[in-house]
Amino acid sequence: MNGVNISKLAQKPAARTVLKNYIPAIVFLLLLIVSSILSDAFFTSQNIFNLLRQLSGTTIVSMGMLLVILTGGIDLSVGSVVAMTGVIFSYYAASSNLATALLMAFACAALAGLIAGYFVAFQNMAPFVVTLASMTAARGIAYIVSKGTPIQIKNPIVLAFGKGSIFRIPFPVVTAVIIFIIIWLVLRYTSFGRFVQAMGSNETAVKLSGIRVEYYKWAVYVISALLCAFGGIISDGRTGVGSPNIGNGLELDAIASCVIGGASLSGGRGSAPNALMGVLILGMIGNIMNLMNIAGYPQQVIKGVIIIAAVLMQRSKKS
Repeated sequence: MNGVNISKLAQKPAARTVLKNYIPAIVFLLLLIVSSILSDAFFTSQNIFNLLRQLSGTTIVSMGMLLVILTGGIDLSVGSVVAMTGVIFSYYAASSNLATALLMAFACAALAGLIAGYFVAFQNMAPFVVTLASMTAARGIAYIVSKGTPIQIKNPIVLAFGKGSIFRIPFPVVTAVIIFIIIWLVLRYTSFGRFVQAMGSNETAVKLSGIRVEYYKWAVYVISALLCAFGGIISDGRTGVGSPNIGNGLELDAIASCVIGGASLSGGRGSAPNALMGVLILGMIGNIMNLMNIAGYPQQVIKGVIIIAAVLMQRSKKS
């Protein structure tokens, strides 16, 4: 009898942990139901596809942010890197050819990630400070290249990528799904993913096991920047211009999405599916408020409340 009681007691914390891991999905489903009740226009195909297209860039950037957060870092430069790579891509797409534009956009993104990652990983500088400096520099480069004016894109391939679809699914959404699957597989099934998560949990222990954590930490900042290049190119295709103003506040949306999805800002905990749930939750809140003709400022207040609630839920997970 005692054995049975002990086993039941042992199973309760495990069941509670499993339930808490699904909190983002539960919140998403509840929000889905509430949104469908509040507005008849929510579940229309046009609204759903527009919402998914708008969230594709945020999803891609959030996947990179997740990798950084898992190591215990933060990347405040993602919005500015999206703007910088988008402007550089549009500049070369207008003045040269598409291959050159792609090469320059991804090369500049990689360079930005290499520089920021180097100072964080090898010079032990605080990620907040390094990426804050990168944010300012990248936005400045975007304004210098564009001369403060949006650069129009006329390349039909780029415009088709941003606005076209395959089997009625927008190309940006397809791209976001592919990148999400790659990040999910990397974190779940590769040694790189396991080391990244272990670094956030106990970096000292990983070092003592003989792993060069500096290179893994460096790599996540490079990957984050490269994913920002995807975000910049998608934005160019959707809007038809490369603007130095795009990406403002994107870093906050990406961080909030990861936190709402249960990622710990101290590192070591988080998953790609839950981060995706965080993106969808934030996006749905903005979408339903737009459908209800509510101004943008209340949306910012609600986002702040949601972030606080997500952090409180994280604290309850530890108890």
